Amino acid sequence: MLPTEATDDQRIRAALLRGGVGAMVTGLWAARRHGLKQLPEPGDVHVLVPDQREITSVGFTVIERTTRLPRPVTLSGVPVAPAYRAVLDAARRMRDYDSIQALLAEAVQRRRCTLEQLNRELSRGSQRGSALPRRALTALIGGAQSVAEADAWELWKLAGLPDAEWNVTVFDEQGEYVAKPDAWCDDVAFAWEIDSRTWHEEWDDYSNTLARNARYAAAGVVVLQTLPIRLRTEPDRVMGELRAAYAAAQRRPRPSVRCGP
Repeated sequence: MLPTEATDDQRIRAALLRGGVGAMVTGLWAARRHGLKQLPEPGDVHVLVPDQREITSVGFTVIERTTRLPRPVTLSGVPVAPAYRAVLDAARRMRDYDSIQALLAEAVQRRRCTLEQLNRELSRGSQRGSALPRRALTALIGGAQSVAEADAWELWKLAGLPDAEWNVTVFDEQGEYVAKPDAWCDDVAFAWEIDSRTWHEEWDDYSNTLARNARYAAAGVVVLQTLPIRLRTEPDRVMGELRAAYAAAQRRPRPSVRCGP
């Protein structure tokens, strides 16, 4: 009988046996157990063990000895690190910024952990490999909710404009809903939309965008629309457009709109 390749579950359980009592899965395999989807395909099984345990990595098992062993969460019979630790242990070993940004954003958006937990763990944990996760977390704390918004957040800072609010809801003077712009500069009522869809896609998207822009116009809001790809391919031109749109908003009387919940 020919030997068969071990299943994912068998690999995880073998790694835990290698780790011994108190071991737990962390990193990408743990993030997957927490139900996260925006992550690369897991490879080796990353296991946390108490610092005093004399044990080394072998085969597909990566052993990490730590003095900061968290309390595990049991998911489908497997002890895994809490989500904030799991995603940061994964992010420290990843090299693609977009993947890191997407992983951290999903963990927060799906309420697997909070920004405060991620920030605390990043400050207290190993600083090796922390530069990209720290950059991604800074954008999330600033209000970005996606890779495109993180790019926009960084570009806004480089443009030298006053601080913007991110993903807030705007209402007109009658209290009617206007829109939820990606970035909002309240002092001059200026909205920035990172529009990921083109004018030639499905009618519903086209119609919704037209209706949104009509509400902006009726409320007197200056709005700039930018395609996500231009944030990276034409950053200087986008910054110029941002400054020009902000200046245009400054030149007219501010309309009676407000942002809030």
